[in-house]
Amino acid sequence: MMNFHQYYPIDVVNGPGTRCTLFVSGCVHKCPGCYNARTWKPESGLPFTEAAEDQIITDLTDPIIKRRGLSLSGGDPLFPGNVEAVARLVARVRREAPGKDIWLWTGYTFESMTSAQREVLHDIDVLIDGKFVQALHDPRLKWRGSSNQRIIDVHCQGIPDCTYTPSDEGLLSTPKGLRLPAALPD
Repeated sequence: MMNFHQYYPIDVVNGPGTRCTLFVSGCVHKCPGCYNARTWKPESGLPFTEAAEDQIITDLTDPIIKRRGLSLSGGDPLFPGNVEAVARLVARVRREAPGKDIWLWTGYTFESMTSAQREVLHDIDVLIDGKFVQALHDPRLKWRGSSNQRIIDVHCQGIPDCTYTPSDEGLLSTPKGLRLPAALPD
């Protein structure tokens, strides 16, 4: 079972627009200088229950406080012990909160992901990949802590020169030569 450290039903920092943000427990990377080191131990925090998942769906579909989407951070949502629960959550968000975007931060690079981790990409929109590197830290970077981390529009994969431009934010581009396996649907 996955644990989590914090859930913000209203967040304007971790991705574009007003969002729901979940910080999960568990991380193998243990990056020096990590701002969220307390989330590294997978058994820390609280159990991510069906009630917690239900609350995220309720918040995402709230007609009074409109949210643009869901942000998943940590810890690491793609920590092996989290993959099953995260996959279930993002699939449910797709079904029950259509039109919401999903952003996911991970210390794994796209190229180093297992097939199970890559399966989660079916249901997310934007992947921020790579470990935090203290020597490459730049506080001017938007949505990432160090310049080695990439912002990848997952749905642009395989489309030459594709870019994703959120209506209220700057340009996100797909790194040259980075492609999802052909088995992933469009």
